[in-house]
Amino acid sequence: MTTSLAHLNALDRAGFVRLLGAVFEHSPWVAERAWERRPFASIEALHAAMRGAVRDARAGEQLALIRAHPELAGREAAAGTLTADSTSEQGRLGFTALSRAEVERVARANAAYREKFGFPCIVALRLHPTRESVIAEMERRAGSDRAAELAAALDQIGHIARGRLDKLLTA
Repeated sequence: MTTSLAHLNALDRAGFVRLLGAVFEHSPWVAERAWERRPFASIEALHAAMRGAVRDARAGEQLALIRAHPELAGREAAAGTLTADSTSEQGRLGFTALSRAEVERVARANAAYREKFGFPCIVALRLHPTRESVIAEMERRAGSDRAAELAAALDQIGHIARGRLDKLLTA
């Protein structure tokens, strides 16, 4: 189901949050704070307002947002508890149907990353053409430092959110 910006701009806070609360994984507070910046002239303006809400959030809120994201092909995928958006995003590149060797490689990359940084490696799958490019990105980023990875995670989350907004809204 898609909606228009005119409809979105006319919603009360509760309706706005109900419609956009899942754009940032398990973090409806982003939509709630963005609502205050209405009206939005474009999807870009809405996305900027939502990213601004994340940027202006306290460090603890930002970390909770990062930690709300599932690992790629991780525990939630195996248990079938991914959100519909995450299932669709991971499924596009086949992360929901990996070979045994790929499962092991991704599990090692996830574990090394989480051990080093204390949060999952967030990769905007919409920016990648193949599973291999995603896995290589995960392995490369494990060599980074924590501050760089916090920034990278928030940037990747912004790209994920933009894809979700594009699916929900019409100009």
